Amino acid sequence: MDVNKVILLGRLTKDPTAKTMPSGQEISLFTVATNYFWTDIKTKEKKESVEFHSVIVWGRTAKVANKYLLKGSQIYLEGRLKTSFWEDKAKQKHYRTEVVADSLSLLGSKKDADKQAEPGREEVTIEEVPVEEN
Repeated sequence: MDVNKVILLGRLTKDPTAKTMPSGQEISLFTVATNYFWTDIKTKEKKESVEFHSVIVWGRTAKVANKYLLKGSQIYLEGRLKTSFWEDKAKQKHYRTEVVADSLSLLGSKKDADKQAEPGREEVTIEEVPVEEN
């Protein structure tokens, strides 16, 4: 049995980019920053590292992400890793690894954390968003 599972809890580095595929399916592209803290063994100094994760979300979840996520929003997501590769005109190979998220929970915005609620903006979770029947 193989497992390809990613769980992230972090903040968006900018507003999501909404795109529509030729098939008509909506996607959402965004970057999530996560922090890692540790203490240096030799110096006992506190250290921090930041990772930036490219995320793609499809379908209904993408619609929710595009509507409710903003730069600074804190989210929890689950998904899988996918690596794409291509060759440019100079025959140079390029690789890009991204998280394909299949579920996410909106935990709040950076402004909420600072106790500055944005007027007219509501916080929701995926479970609270009404299902649109076609």
